[in-house]
Amino acid sequence: MNKRATLISHSLLGLFVSLSIFCSAQAPVATKHARKVDSKNSSSAKPTLDKQGKRWWSHIQVLADDRLEGRLTGSAGYQKAAAYVAERFQEYGLKPRGVAGYMQPVGFEVQKVMEGKSSLVMVRGGKSQPLALGEDALIGARVPAPEKLDAPLVFVGYGLYIPDAQYDDFTGMDLKGKVLVYINGGPSSISGALKSHARAAQEFWKIVEQSGAVGVVSIPNPKSMDIPWSRMSLASSQPGMWLSDSSLQDTKSPKLTVTFNPAHAETLFAGTAHTFAEMLALADSGKPLPRFPMGASLQAKIVSERSHVESPNLVGVYPGTDPTLKDEYVVFSAHLDHLGVGQPINGDKIYNGAMDDGSGIASILEIARALHDSHAKLKRSVLFLAVTAEEKGLLGSRYFVGHPTVPKSAMVANLNIDMFLPLHPLNILSVQGVDESTLGEEMRKVGSQDEIEIQGDLEPDRNLFIRSDQYNFIRAGVPALAFKFGYTKGSPEEKMHKDWLTNRYHAPSDDANQPVDLAAAATFDNVMVQLAEKIANDRDRPHWNEKSFFKRFAK
Repeated sequence: MNKRATLISHSLLGLFVSLSIFCSAQAPVATKHARKVDSKNSSSAKPTLDKQGKRWWSHIQVLADDRLEGRLTGSAGYQKAAAYVAERFQEYGLKPRGVAGYMQPVGFEVQKVMEGKSSLVMVRGGKSQPLALGEDALIGARVPAPEKLDAPLVFVGYGLYIPDAQYDDFTGMDLKGKVLVYINGGPSSISGALKSHARAAQEFWKIVEQSGAVGVVSIPNPKSMDIPWSRMSLASSQPGMWLSDSSLQDTKSPKLTVTFNPAHAETLFAGTAHTFAEMLALADSGKPLPRFPMGASLQAKIVSERSHVESPNLVGVYPGTDPTLKDEYVVFSAHLDHLGVGQPINGDKIYNGAMDDGSGIASILEIARALHDSHAKLKRSVLFLAVTAEEKGLLGSRYFVGHPTVPKSAMVANLNIDMFLPLHPLNILSVQGVDESTLGEEMRKVGSQDEIEIQGDLEPDRNLFIRSDQYNFIRAGVPALAFKFGYTKGSPEEKMHKDWLTNRYHAPSDDANQPVDLAAAATFDNVMVQLAEKIANDRDRPHWNEKSFFKRFAK
């Protein structure tokens, strides 16, 4: 350990010592309808689940407390959360596998757009129409923004390049020096995996740069928006980030990024031969969209503040016992960061991130505890990874995969736990990637023995499979799964999930004062332990299915 690494490790652990561990929020009451996890001893399962659920909740009470101020990447609150996780890793017997003990420091460039000093103006037929920032449009901050820009607008349909499906929204048009306008989504004839991959930042910005375009304007489809525009607008005050490591940056030159309010999107199409309503109807039907110049240009003036921060991933290992397989790793991941302090909603400005993703961190801690307390003898090792900057574009996991602290080829599987939402009993588990690799077979076996139905992604147009940290492992060739509590269409459980997204997702109300099914959360953690044991003890490595699109990434 070098001197700098030692100082980082000691300073973070010192933060933990100074952090009072508190449980000011009352734990939700576990429901009486918990699934059994041991069919041979089901009568004793409920009290055990209640106890496990309360332990799981105790981590969230610490991580989501106001005194951690929403765990923004690089903030003092995040550092306190990192110290807490490091202390738990040590308590649960995990071996340090970071750069500085459990810590893997990651550097970030920070960009905060000063909305009050910036402007967007549409010019059509010589007439200028200022756009109201916050109401009409939002300026993005996740890639370096130009100070000024004046460029024609071109509508490029869904803005997708998918050669596997012979689909290309970029071909046949002169896009050099243009700003590309597109609607989120894609044709229903193309699989969700293909559409998600094409929308991933690495793929999308690659084709944008090849086209010569200087910026993009995305229009969310109201049917697949996670949160209402009013909350998206509040989030515009958040700083954007990108990795300081230039080899892991998506753009080579500044790019304008704008998100346009779909309620006002007719403004973009005025004067063309099309309307936004027409485009939206085609998109809702899953049909291809036309592409055309929009007969207008966009003038942008962007004033931003730049800074640099450092924020750690945390890495700990539960060692395997097989002489050969112990050098391979089943990776559990969850993200430790959230949104920090932002614009207030109902007087509350701290975005605590209890479910997103305090819940995932709590689960990987409880999984580590379960292995430790049971003295589990696993053939392969299990690596526990708490990543930073997921909310800034999956950056912490991207850095870890780019600079792994174990050999990349030794990572056999990734099980990513992000906002799995235990709002009701665990009867159905929605598993993203379940049909892509042999991990799906193992997941179905575990679900079957616990009487839990396993379903795939119910909403492929939300691009969930690329929107959390598993995707960086997938791109490195590692088979991966991600998990959400599932439901049937039209059920009360579906309404609970929709209401949660509308009212709590990326809002201060995602705190430790919300109703959660503690027994169901404990059941989920037990299922994850069973899945990890199966993967760790199987002589054969997991592999991508022959027909999986993601097989191309296998090394």
